[in-house]
Amino acid sequence: MNTPYLVPYLTFDGNCREAMSFYQQCLGGELMIQPFADTPAAEYLPANATADSVLHASLTNGDLLLFGSDSGGQQVTAGNSVSISINCGSETQIADWFEKLSAGGNVTMPLGDTFWGATFGMFTDRFGIAWMLNYDKVPVEQPV
Repeated sequence: MNTPYLVPYLTFDGNCREAMSFYQQCLGGELMIQPFADTPAAEYLPANATADSVLHASLTNGDLLLFGSDSGGQQVTAGNSVSISINCGSETQIADWFEKLSAGGNVTMPLGDTFWGATFGMFTDRFGIAWMLNYDKVPVEQPV
């Protein structure tokens, strides 16, 4: 079992590419940007979003890891602009934590297999905190 780790996940109102590029200029590191257009998720974009919108971005510099995305046309508010993302260490762990943390909250994306080779789900807990849980079926390099 891999050790789970937390990652801040920022949601932007259409300017994720600009913001993450700015953070890279400030913090250094390697920036990866994946637009909706390059994925199967492009078909789910709302009419007010563009295919060039960012589905997922990651900035990595040593132990620093920062994720971000555009909202996909959804309104961004102070309550949903930051999520807690946990990369879980096993299928058992993600299922257990998802069930426990989402109890009494609102599941926005049930746990399921993804096109990036992971099990993934999203919810807002009963205290209004947004969570994303991910388990990479093929382990990826993680921060120390």
